[in-house]
Amino acid sequence: MGLASTTTTVTSSPNPSTFSEQVTISARVTPIAPGAGVPTGTVTFTVSGPGGGTLTAPLDASGTAFATTSTLAAGSHSVTAVYGGDANFTSSTGTDTQTVNRAATSTTVTSAPDPSVFGQGFTVTARVAAVPPGAGTPTGTVTFTIDGVGPFDVALDASGQAHFTNSTLAAGGHTVTAVYNGDADFSGSTGSHTQSVHQAATTTTVTALPDPSVSGQRFTVTAVVAPLAPGAGVPTGTVTFALSGGGSIEVPLDATGKATVRGSLTAGQYTGTATYNGDVNFTRSSDSTTHTVTPSAFGQAVTVTATVSPVAPGAGTPTGSVAFTIDGGQPIDVPLGGSGQATLVTSALAPGSHDITALYSGDTDFVGSSGSDTQTVHQAATTTMVVSSPDPSAFGQPVTFTASVVPVLPGAGAPTGTVTFTLTGPGGGTLTATVDTGGTAEVTTSALKAGSHTVTATYSGDAAFTGSTGADTH
Repeated sequence: MGLASTTTTVTSSPNPSTFSEQVTISARVTPIAPGAGVPTGTVTFTVSGPGGGTLTAPLDASGTAFATTSTLAAGSHSVTAVYGGDANFTSSTGTDTQTVNRAATSTTVTSAPDPSVFGQGFTVTARVAAVPPGAGTPTGTVTFTIDGVGPFDVALDASGQAHFTNSTLAAGGHTVTAVYNGDADFSGSTGSHTQSVHQAATTTTVTALPDPSVSGQRFTVTAVVAPLAPGAGVPTGTVTFALSGGGSIEVPLDATGKATVRGSLTAGQYTGTATYNGDVNFTRSSDSTTHTVTPSAFGQAVTVTATVSPVAPGAGTPTGSVAFTIDGGQPIDVPLGGSGQATLVTSALAPGSHDITALYSGDTDFVGSSGSDTQTVHQAATTTMVVSSPDPSAFGQPVTFTASVVPVLPGAGAPTGTVTFTLTGPGGGTLTATVDTGGTAEVTTSALKAGSHTVTATYSGDAAFTGSTGADTH
């Protein structure tokens, strides 16, 4: 009696399957009539393509062998089942085709920190994951766009994540989209997120130099606006400078975040405030400082500025000249500059109060006008230094005492008047001398007796300079 012939039928489930989904392959071996019975033995399964291979499984009591796999790559795979036969049945072969589809994915987008502030770096993370029954870690790239601007391609790491960092977004809400481009085994997917960027806080620092200034001296007020961490960048917009008891002026920030205004004031103490008005990316901030203006002193240069400006609805920049008169004296013509200002500098004002008038004579487009101010000049302070020669001296030897009278800055000029020398001790007394054009006064005496003598030189002052005292030991 010969062996019974067989036929092998191969099926798989599910078919089609998804990448990484477990697939069960079954081979049923049946006898061909007139043969009968249930074959025994083993079946060898061979699966072609990436992720395939060879699997061997025994026939069960129904003549069916089963094998499972979850390693098949996406694509079409040929499945061959070879029954090896047994003592009663011949071998046979069956085939089937298993289709594996790419696994679906989901892309989730997050960012940190969220919200951020303008200039602060934040990181956007796209996490790509397989959707069941698919499994595994997708590979490939993610394309990021922000408000439709891009693209920015970033490769997925070993955990299926892609990271993108940005610090240039303006304040507001921004849509971040991440598109996973898929790979051989995973299909593409898209996710999005809204990144909120807040205005960065700022700090404003205001300084005035020189401080103190003197009456009529021009000084500079500077406001520096800077972001507070973690904000970054250079604020734009304007700073409003306001003066206590006065008006205000709005000045644009330069490319470094600074605003500057210059001016001069009469003697007094002033509080100046600088308020940064903010912009789309930076918040408002302010600072204030106290500025002291001391009276001008004799000999000090005083700057007188006349600003000629049109009265609304007129506009433009007047031209021509301004005639300055001081206490009704001879007019001094000064041409207007490109900013409509004329400046007169003088250091010839005597101590006292001076009426200064500026008369604009007009031009072809603008009528004349005038303005006035009062400049107060104080006596300049002095210092007096006294020396003696020779020192020490011998009894009966002539000794010369010299006093030098010097103006204290910003005062200037040559003091006049007298110096009174007071000498203590035996042979001392009081001597007076006139200050010469070089600011010195000298007296000579040979009446001092042996010992230590204190010499005090007292300058009397004059109309332009205050008195002062100096001392020495002879």
